[in-house]
Amino acid sequence: MSTARTHTPPTLFREKEGVLPNLLALGWTSAAWLLSFALMGAAHPLANATGVLLCVHAMVLAAYLVHEAAHYTLFASPEANRRIGEWMSFVAGSSYASFARIRQMHIRHHRDRADLTCFDFKGLMTRRPGLRRTLEALEWAYVPATEVLMHLQVVWRPFLAASQRRHLPRAAGMLALRIALLAMLGVWSLKALLLYLLAYALLLHVLNFFDAFHHTFDQYFVEAEQPIALDGRDRAYEQAHTYSNLVSARWPALNLLTLNFGYHNAHHERAAVPWYRLPALHRELYGDRHQAVMPLPELLATWHRNRVRRVHADDYGVPGADGGRRADSFVGAHGVSFLTVI
Repeated sequence: MSTARTHTPPTLFREKEGVLPNLLALGWTSAAWLLSFALMGAAHPLANATGVLLCVHAMVLAAYLVHEAAHYTLFASPEANRRIGEWMSFVAGSSYASFARIRQMHIRHHRDRADLTCFDFKGLMTRRPGLRRTLEALEWAYVPATEVLMHLQVVWRPFLAASQRRHLPRAAGMLALRIALLAMLGVWSLKALLLYLLAYALLLHVLNFFDAFHHTFDQYFVEAEQPIALDGRDRAYEQAHTYSNLVSARWPALNLLTLNFGYHNAHHERAAVPWYRLPALHRELYGDRHQAVMPLPELLATWHRNRVRRVHADDYGVPGADGGRRADSFVGAHGVSFLTVI
């Protein structure tokens, strides 16, 4: 007598509760990004301004959806997460490296409880003082030069470094494709091309602002496979050196602008929790008030005040005790974006 087997039907999304929020996030991000080009090429200045903001918004969401895919929180299968991670990476303008490389280094960030970067941009500035002075001057003028450098190194290192040569086909192929698409955009509308470059610069500012103040981890410049010792960096260390920079604690819906990425303590406590459940997890773990939540106005002030110092600072600074101007001594970091540490 045979026993009938029961099969669980395959599912696309990892959680049933995630079907609607993930469909909305992915659909809106893709549609908004494509629509933004039509608006940036339109005749009316108001449509152009709307197009720039929509493009920045879509690329920010795309970057944080790459992060979700890297943690496999979107779909049930790794392959589905990889595919959507590649598409979102293309939208965010960071597709010169594979999603697998981005994921590897970001998971190391969680596992090693450190900021790991494969490109020693600080060492380069030490060897090239003129480069450091140029970056400082541009950052003073609010040009995101340091983050531009970090994104460009993903493209040039496979051409110049023998150790990176295996990544050359991907980097060269994507460079050719994106140059061709930008050329087509410029032929259709030079204004749209220039506004897209402006939107991309604003994207780098947004990503750096939130990345800069998430941690006071040690920063290591390593090869992708190079191990580092934990040296006492346990879970208590991780939480003590992690900060949550919410868009708004009073109006939580505004944190959807960054896909709840600001709930960073909750994310580091349980990295497998998807973006749409992070506010509830934050409340469960920390209640309505938590000393690691850094007020947005204070972070904006220190981001502005330390924009030059941040280029060459030896550490990230130390946030003050609870109460008062906690972020005044929080310098922040460059070169820690999960899109560019490869």
